[in-house]
Amino acid sequence: MPTKSPDPNDLLTHLEAAKNQFNPGRSAKIQKLLTQLSKLQLDPHQLIRFHESLLFLRALPHGPSEIQRVENLLNTFHQRIEKLRAAKADMSVFDDFDASGIVGTSMQDTLSFDVAKWLTSRIPRNIEIAWSDYWDDYQAERARGNTWPRFIPLLEEDSDVEANIPWSTWIDAARGRQNALAWLLNRFANLPLPARQQSELYDSLRLPLRWNLENLKLSRTRNWTTPRRFFFHQSPLIQRSEVNLAQELSKPAPKLKKLSRDAGESVMQSIREIMVVRYRELYGTTLGDPTTVVKADLGRGVIMHFWGLPPTRRLPLRAYVAGYTQKNGVPINYIEAIGLCEWIEVGFNTFYTYRQGETAWIYAQALRCLRALTNAKCISIYPYQIGQNNDEAIESGAFWFYRKLGFRPGRPDLQKLCQREEKRIAANPKYRTPARTLRRLSEAHMFYELNRKEAAKTAGGAATIGKGTTSSRAAKAAKLPSASAAEVGPWDTFSARNLGLRINRRMAREFSGESQKIRQASTATVTQALGINPHRWTPLQKQSLENWSLVLSEIPNLTRWTPEEKHQLIRIIRAKSASTEMPYLRQSQHHPRLRSELLRLGSTV
Repeated sequence: MPTKSPDPNDLLTHLEAAKNQFNPGRSAKIQKLLTQLSKLQLDPHQLIRFHESLLFLRALPHGPSEIQRVENLLNTFHQRIEKLRAAKADMSVFDDFDASGIVGTSMQDTLSFDVAKWLTSRIPRNIEIAWSDYWDDYQAERARGNTWPRFIPLLEEDSDVEANIPWSTWIDAARGRQNALAWLLNRFANLPLPARQQSELYDSLRLPLRWNLENLKLSRTRNWTTPRRFFFHQSPLIQRSEVNLAQELSKPAPKLKKLSRDAGESVMQSIREIMVVRYRELYGTTLGDPTTVVKADLGRGVIMHFWGLPPTRRLPLRAYVAGYTQKNGVPINYIEAIGLCEWIEVGFNTFYTYRQGETAWIYAQALRCLRALTNAKCISIYPYQIGQNNDEAIESGAFWFYRKLGFRPGRPDLQKLCQREEKRIAANPKYRTPARTLRRLSEAHMFYELNRKEAAKTAGGAATIGKGTTSSRAAKAAKLPSASAAEVGPWDTFSARNLGLRINRRMAREFSGESQKIRQASTATVTQALGINPHRWTPLQKQSLENWSLVLSEIPNLTRWTPEEKHQLIRIIRAKSASTEMPYLRQSQHHPRLRSELLRLGSTV
């Protein structure tokens, strides 16, 4: 009687379960499953499941025997993709947001000018303009007519008055033997304009680019490095319920090692690769400053890198830090923090493949590093992170991930709603918070203040409420901070957006909506109030003065500040354009009067 062939879906289900199991036979079981699956022809959906399990095992291996086997399977994975393509399989599933970046596939996106330049220099033979998906875009055609005459003589004779313009014929004539994309990018880069304006012009084209990953190292499949020492998981992974954020943050600060410029440049290359194959672009990962990169070895195979922005690309008021995490050499997340005074707003995104891999503990380590860099005492979570216009966060129960770590909603009405939900969970382990309620809970920021009683309560332990889940994919509800009366923190209603809207309303009211007029008037007012002569200041320091003047001119009694308060304020303004923003951020934490005015102006509109 013939032996029945194993069902690939069953084998994949067993592999997905085994990767998180810790028993004496787990390694042998995984090896057997890998052998069985490697011999099968998998369909696209099955192949994606196999791919993600391999990456998880590479990041969180059980033992040395798995490493070489998993790496071999990943390094030859492109052959499986090629077989699928040869068999005329439907390859569209590889375009999905969570499945993108696999070797042997192609990707298409409208990249920013800076990322397009970088990727074209990185893989010049594998990237091109996706002309076939471009010509029917009317808005992009208008942008071409407005922009390309800068590079193509007499194009206006055609673009300004004619229909059915043969754009490709014009650009082919102008570029000669040069690659069309490289030629076009170089034309923008050579414009006598600041870098930001070059980007604005290029981005207006909305130019779709297509790149082929082949078996490139930058693919998601092979974008890992060999660590100096592997950490093997021979005991159960750290669960969220085992992570006490207050205790983690009370530990000594991690050691942050400053990297050389060359090493920092290598980190910036890595994070751009990590993001572009996941259809992601972040301001700080695109424009990060390689001279500011620091590295932290946090144990358990976890390495984090952090960096800031170059002085020419910084935000007007807030300081910025970005970073990413490697687990045994595998990139598993990216991090962003934007702050003012003692407050930072933190974004933390663990890639889908690794969300069962000690995410809460790793998040706590990221906050430890950010604390060491910024000295922040108030950590804020942006509503998008917990579900505002983010279905993925709603489905995963992201609100409860942060709540169980000790964060609180920033609005009293949402605090009450949260407490009602906690009581329901405690009373019924099977209760799940409905999606509509999670969406309501995501309407405001969440906060964690290190200098408030909430941290002490969390450190002392929280009541166990059972094993129910809060959404269809949320983790088990093990512990929650104790419910208490609504709390109010000084940064609960603050927003840099509020500051900007206040200033723009003043511009409309007093300066007929003219930006240059309000900038000039504000700078003159503040310069006189502070008694300074910025004649010898650098251009970037003058830019900082202009930006800060927009806010400081809203302070009616600025002239009556003490000489020391004024002098300290001037140091803060000048520090904004220093080689790193961290001294600027720390100095802003030691100016109580400035902090008070920022909170007043930024907490109301």
